[in-house]
Amino acid sequence: MQSPTDTFKNKECIFCKVIAGTLPSEKVYENEDVFAFRDISPQAPVHVLIVPKKHMVDVLDVSGDDGVVFQNLFRAAQQIAAKLGIAGSGFRTVFNSGDHACQTMYHLHLHLLGGTQMGGSLVG
Repeated sequence: MQSPTDTFKNKECIFCKVIAGTLPSEKVYENEDVFAFRDISPQAPVHVLIVPKKHMVDVLDVSGDDGVVFQNLFRAAQQIAAKLGIAGSGFRTVFNSGDHACQTMYHLHLHLLGGTQMGGSLVG
């Protein structure tokens, strides 16, 4: 089995392909640092994946020099929530890091979920 880093070195990262435009997506937002698109398997009426254009595996792959990445992702989340009409009612943001968190795409991404009343538990 390939490691997430090996996968990227082999240019097989699906999110990198989405950002490059070689795989289709329903783009919601883009600037020079961030690309956001609708999740193909949504867990809420609004489920957007917000990804840095620079490939990073997960939150543990963000170094001190990359600290602005989180700022860019959350600024995008604010703008997208307003654009999609969920800023007033509320929304959830989630990072999954590693197998125990059920991370399946090994490119750092922030889930933005909303459009419905969320359950009270983040576990299970």
